Amino acid sequence: MPLATTGELVTRAAAARSAVAAFNVITLEHVEAVVAGAESEDSPVVLQVSENAVKFRYGRLLPLARAAVAAAERAAVPVALHLDHVQSDDLLRQAAGAGFSSVMYDASRLPYAENLAATRAAAHWAHTQGLWIEAELGRVGGKTGPDGRVDPGAAPLDAHAPGARTDPVEARAFVAESGVDALAVAIGSSHAMTTRTAALDHTLLERLAGALDVPLVLHGSSGLPDDELTAAAAGGIAKVNVGTALNIAMTGAIRAFLAAHPEAVDSRSYLTVGREAMVRTVAEIIRTLGRHEAPAAR
Repeated sequence: MPLATTGELVTRAAAARSAVAAFNVITLEHVEAVVAGAESEDSPVVLQVSENAVKFRYGRLLPLARAAVAAAERAAVPVALHLDHVQSDDLLRQAAGAGFSSVMYDASRLPYAENLAATRAAAHWAHTQGLWIEAELGRVGGKTGPDGRVDPGAAPLDAHAPGARTDPVEARAFVAESGVDALAVAIGSSHAMTTRTAALDHTLLERLAGALDVPLVLHGSSGLPDDELTAAAAGGIAKVNVGTALNIAMTGAIRAFLAAHPEAVDSRSYLTVGREAMVRTVAEIIRTLGRHEAPAAR
C-alpha cells in the first residue's frame, strides 16, 4: 500500500490515547522484520533510520531508505518512514527526497536558547517541505531565572541522563516557540538499555499530557517492562521508540545458532534466525502497547 505518514499515524494514536510503535532499523533484515511483525499483528508501524545508522552505512542515506520505502509499499499494513535523531542539517535536508514523512531534529546537546533557535529553523524548513517534525529538550529542569523560566545560557543535560526530567512549563514554552509537531519527553527511560528495568514517572507524564497540545514521544523504550509500556500508552505517549530490543533479539539468536552450528558459513542461515527473532520482538511490543483500555471520551 502507499507509504503512510508518521504524522497521520501518531495523530490518530494520540486521539485514541494509544501509541504507535516506531522501530529503529539498521539492516534490510531489520526492515523486513519490522514489517513482518507489524503485519502479524495487523498494526501500523513506523520504520526509523537514525543518523547513527546512516553513519554506519558509509554516510549514505538512500540505500537503506529506498529499501525501507520498497518494503513499506509492499506491506499489508500502513508503514511510515521517519528520520531519527538528526543533528546534521545536511542530512535533515535529504529527508524530503528520500521517502521520509517526518524527522526528529536533535539539538538537545545545545543550551536551551541554542536548541530552541536551531529547532525553530529546522521546523520552519521541514514544514515548507511537508515534513512532520519531532524534537527533544536537552536541558531538562534544573536552574531557572528569576521569572521561573529556564536560564537560556545553562549547560545542556542529556534528556535521558539518570534523573533527567522534562519540566511541563519549559516544554510548553519550547513547543510554542519552536513550532514542532511532537515532543520527546524525559520521564525515566534511557537509550541503549539491555535490561528491562526502567521505571517511568507517570505523575509527570500526566502533567505533560495536560500541558502540551502536541503528541508526546518516548525514547529509550527498550528498557521498559511490559506494564510500563502499557501504562505509558494509556497515559499519553503516542509514539514509542524501540531500537536496542531488536538488536538484543537478533544478536542473541545468531549467537545461539552459531554456537549450535559452528560449521555454518552461509550468512543466510544465521541471518534468518536473527530476523525471525526480531519479528517476534516487534509483534510482542505491538501487542503490549495494545493491551491498555483507552479512556472513555469526555
